[in-house]
Amino acid sequence: METGFIDLHVHSTCSDGTFTPSELVHEAIRHSICAFALTDHDCIDGIKEAQEETLRLNSPDAPEVIAGVELSCELDDREIHMVGLYINPDDKVFNNKLNAFRSSRTDRNRLMVDKLQQEAHLAIDYDSLIREFPDAVITRAHIARYLVNHGLAKDMNTVFSKYIGDDCPYYVDRPKISPQEGISLIHHAGGLAILAHPVLYRMNADRLDALVQTLVEESHLDGIEAVYSTYQLGDERNIKKLAQKYHLLISGGSDFHGSNKPYISMGNGTRHMPIPYYILSDIKNALYCR
Repeated sequence: METGFIDLHVHSTCSDGTFTPSELVHEAIRHSICAFALTDHDCIDGIKEAQEETLRLNSPDAPEVIAGVELSCELDDREIHMVGLYINPDDKVFNNKLNAFRSSRTDRNRLMVDKLQQEAHLAIDYDSLIREFPDAVITRAHIARYLVNHGLAKDMNTVFSKYIGDDCPYYVDRPKISPQEGISLIHHAGGLAILAHPVLYRMNADRLDALVQTLVEESHLDGIEAVYSTYQLGDERNIKKLAQKYHLLISGGSDFHGSNKPYISMGNGTRHMPIPYYILSDIKNALYCR
């Protein structure tokens, strides 16, 4: 199917979403989405399940599932995310690096849970957290969900604003890679590197322009997320101009997380935001011509 709408930024239970990879396939069908990218945080574990579900359905309505990832990077103490599209999930170097990310994330999560237990005196321990979310790559969202589920906090926003949000008392940082390293890793796995949701980094126009120029010149950044759930029309227009200036591909996605971000729907984000198929056609052409 080469018409219709797409979503190139979606999360599953393999990171901090609440839909399983298979359920995402059915959610895509429900929203008439003909292709979506599964872009879990530092994790590719759900790709095979989602792709197998489309094959099992054997239906013209089944969406294309694009193998993707969202890498957590850092620049000058600012978190920057890099989405990879059409990666090779079997690439050994890529998998080794993701395993290292997973290990550092586990160490960080244990420390946060210990601080919540010992310093905030909340009834949480790491083993119980794992039992509650046995197949997930544990993130702060899972810790927040656990506290809410067990009546230890009013809601997830409260957990992040009071306990484990950035700069909160029980937050623990973890090692990250640079955006340049993220791009290199995605390229090594055969994918295209997309700068995710740049408006969220709260940079002024000149600083964002300088970042994009650096990533293009030093690391051959492929694209930028110009259509995104929380963008205003002016944001989308500005990012598209930036893409044009540096000859970047345009990407777009909802950043769907299921009930962890209930105000975002797959394919539409926080508003009616259909992403047309021609965006994916341009991405496929770039991949084919590379």
